[in-house]
Amino acid sequence: MVTPATALSALPEGLRNPLLGEFGRIVSSFTERRWTSAELSGGRFCEVVYTILDGHARGVFANAPSKPSNFVAACRQLENNTGVPRSFQILIPRLLPALYEIRNNRNVGHVGGDVDPDFMDSSAVLSTASWIVAELVRVFHGVSTEEAQAVVDNLAERRVPLVWKSGDIRRVLDPRLPLKDQVLLLVGSVAGRVLADDLFKWTGYKKKAYFVRMLRKLHSTRLIEFHDQTGEVEMLPPGSEYVSSLLGRS
Repeated sequence: MVTPATALSALPEGLRNPLLGEFGRIVSSFTERRWTSAELSGGRFCEVVYTILDGHARGVFANAPSKPSNFVAACRQLENNTGVPRSFQILIPRLLPALYEIRNNRNVGHVGGDVDPDFMDSSAVLSTASWIVAELVRVFHGVSTEEAQAVVDNLAERRVPLVWKSGDIRRVLDPRLPLKDQVLLLVGSVAGRVLADDLFKWTGYKKKAYFVRMLRKLHSTRLIEFHDQTGEVEMLPPGSEYVSSLLGRS
């Protein structure tokens, strides 16, 4: 079974650690709405992935990432590699220059429009980087797309400094916070959905009926989505912004 701890273990540490480190920074920057930081990390991420693909094709991995003098031309050269998965030959080499372009020529202030282009750019960086890491996991470990995506979802869990995690247990480290804030911090620390029963257990709260009513209120105010049929909770964008404001005050 592939876990975040064992993901991409076939790579040398000099490539694996920078890859996962840059991906983690992209995730953290995006969730904290630091758009420029996410875009810059996207550029460094591209250089690490290029080095991995080049090493895989050659049969010998470099000990550390390298930056080609002409990044676009170097990615085009990867398309000449044979005997590698098509995603390593065509798909990823064509995605990397787009990510690099966002870093080089879109990392500026924008004016006008209904949607902040910095947000759109960073969204593209996050979704593309997530797909690339999942594809690397799928190929190197020989697992299904679903299994690879589950690993990436765990790697992408939001880093919340107020939340402690050990195994299946999470705790908010400041018990003085209101229950609402503790719940939102806990939901924000999980990638994807979390069971309401787990949230109840993690808070240590005793009154289940009141706890469920509070979840429904958070649902009605659009901070979370509470799925009645499955008993699962997931964060909505306004809830994510609220958590960011909590972290900014901590």
